[in-house]
Amino acid sequence: MTDQSTSSTVGARAHARAQAAAANFVTPAADGVDPAKVTWAQRIPSGGYANVVLGRGTRIRLSDPDGAACAHLLLLRAEARWERLNVADTVKVPWQAYLSTGHPLLSDQGRVLATLVADTSGQHDTLCGPTAAGRDQLRLAGVKQGLEPRDIAPTVSFFRGVRVGSDGSLGVTGGSGPGGSVDLLVHLPVVLLLANAPHPLDERPTTDLDVVAWAAPEELSGPAAGDPEYQRAVENTESAWTALTLEARA
Repeated sequence: MTDQSTSSTVGARAHARAQAAAANFVTPAADGVDPAKVTWAQRIPSGGYANVVLGRGTRIRLSDPDGAACAHLLLLRAEARWERLNVADTVKVPWQAYLSTGHPLLSDQGRVLATLVADTSGQHDTLCGPTAAGRDQLRLAGVKQGLEPRDIAPTVSFFRGVRVGSDGSLGVTGGSGPGGSVDLLVHLPVVLLLANAPHPLDERPTTDLDVVAWAAPEELSGPAAGDPEYQRAVENTESAWTALTLEARA
């Protein structure tokens, strides 16, 4: 797919300047976090996107300051980008379709890319993915990491809730109001792609999305907890990290 608005240098320049103007160069902060530990921070306006490479042990906070953000998130392993978030396994391994604190985000190789470690919103979705506009934003974010449209897999969405009815229908539960946030702890180096776009079942315009990442490697030292399926995923993750570390030392 070719985005016509960026298919020429003139269009690409206009697009980049519009992104910068919309963001207003606001640098969000995270309450209680030492600014010296912050490795990345960005305000993503409505219709905006972001991409960043995050190291193992990074904690990232997504915040909804005005109450109508919708964060569509995709993770890929930084050193093996063919391995990426698998939403089906993310639902299957913890036997739970609704994201909440303690929920792992699993790759298609049975590894934990990140874990949701804090949540004051409770309004999220693993079932629908983004709108067409949201997918376009994710593709643009991916291009800046050397990715192709085919690399943009299904995503999870934060701050717009969906629930399954007794008849199998999907119902919108909306957001949680201004100030909601979720924290993710990264277990393996990842490429993170974000799009702030409406939800396909809730197409209200979005408001700003704030993102702050900081170093928190000490939080990875706790013992694996949860169901056996989750423990196996953690073991798979730690084995991959050990092999990567040994290879780097060789």
